[in-house]
Amino acid sequence: MQKNKLNGYINICRKANYLIIGGEALEKYNKKLYLVLFDINAGKSTLKIVKLLQERGIKTIAVENMKEISSIDNCKIVGIKNKQLSDIIENLCEEKE
Repeated sequence: MQKNKLNGYINICRKANYLIIGGEALEKYNKKLYLVLFDINAGKSTLKIVKLLQERGIKTIAVENMKEISSIDNCKIVGIKNKQLSDIIENLCEEKE
């Protein structure tokens, strides 16, 4: 299933320090960011941050059950700062739909 592959790539990003975790960290992050994944059921504050990131021209993708995909408790939003990995993850998300 694509969710397993997606989980694997998110874990690679995390171990390689290419993952920005959480809304506050993403809001303050001012370097190049290629992709943001957020939970469909995220709260208003997270969606506000997603809108802000979209205005900056960053690609955002809504996914189901972000907690399982990222293997991080209470995780609703993550950003990826590696171009190649973000392209792979974006393709996996598009295939899943």
